[in-house]
Amino acid sequence: MKKKICIVISEYYPNIAKNLLNGASAVLKKNGINDFKILKAPGVFEIPYVISKVINQHEAFVALGCVIKGKTPHFDLISTSTINGLMNLSINHKKPIGNGILNCLNISQAEQRSNPKKKNKGGEAAKAIIQVIKI
Repeated sequence: MKKKICIVISEYYPNIAKNLLNGASAVLKKNGINDFKILKAPGVFEIPYVISKVINQHEAFVALGCVIKGKTPHFDLISTSTINGLMNLSINHKKPIGNGILNCLNISQAEQRSNPKKKNKGGEAAKAIIQVIKI
């Protein structure tokens, strides 16, 4: 499968980002997609903007990152804005965007969900775009 795939990853939580990227990369490679671009964003809020800058250069995207709930409404605002931004880009440009952005209550939860040997949410996001591309 020769597809132009782009992974856009927030490195705000470096260890979580590394796990998500490892999981997504492994799934893409397992499905014959060895040549994919990786772009970095400072936080998840910036991921939709980064995708919008290169949306015409790729067939599909995998968005990876993590938001951890704190004591203010920031978590809800960032999570909702980011997901809405990704959905709007996907629908308006008719391009699949796999959502591998974790919304967690604590770091332990994020570590479990990002780990390729446990929940592997990065891998799940990559699988989702592969399935949608085939439609």
